[in-house]
Amino acid sequence: MIALDRVVGDFTIRLVLKGNKSVEFHGPADITRETTDAIVNAANSSLLGGGGVDGAIHRAGGPAILEACRQIVTKIGRLPAGKAAITTGGRLPAKHVIHTVGPIHQPGHRTQHETLASCYRESLRLAEEQRLKSIAFPSISTGAYGYPVKEAAEIALATVVETLETTTYVSHVRFVLFDAGTLGAYVTAAEQLIESDRSSSLQIEKAS
Repeated sequence: MIALDRVVGDFTIRLVLKGNKSVEFHGPADITRETTDAIVNAANSSLLGGGGVDGAIHRAGGPAILEACRQIVTKIGRLPAGKAAITTGGRLPAKHVIHTVGPIHQPGHRTQHETLASCYRESLRLAEEQRLKSIAFPSISTGAYGYPVKEAAEIALATVVETLETTTYVSHVRFVLFDAGTLGAYVTAAEQLIESDRSSSLQIEKAS
């Protein structure tokens, strides 16, 4: 069952899935303030910080995150696109940061769809391995990497909902979206998912 719950006051929309699992979309908001067990960093492959979400997480979390990232790079080298690695959250409210590298959008390249989906799957896999219950994502690759927001939102939502069907520990996913335009794209993707859910005979519930 998927239910749509709009909370207009704080710009939140929630999809309620089977097994008391949920996916929320919240924004405009700052992911560094999230209190989920982990937040996801849209990192670059060097894991040494950068602009956008990446820079904001490193600034807010402090040097412990960078030091942990350096240890990962020393061990495995640069993190490939579509893969993920987990570190401490440093000074962040979240105890963990999961770093994943999204694809740089290149029109016509078919593999980038799978690479973007892999970012979400791999991040959830790490959260599940650590027995975390909640995780917050930004919109991966839709900033400087240029992925079209509408397409990215559809990939992100479909991947997360599918992956949550197999998780034991992770039960709550929150997309923390920086601006109203991105939030709108994710809300639209959620509404489209509900429409398609009707064709599969699942019941729809809307909260008042």
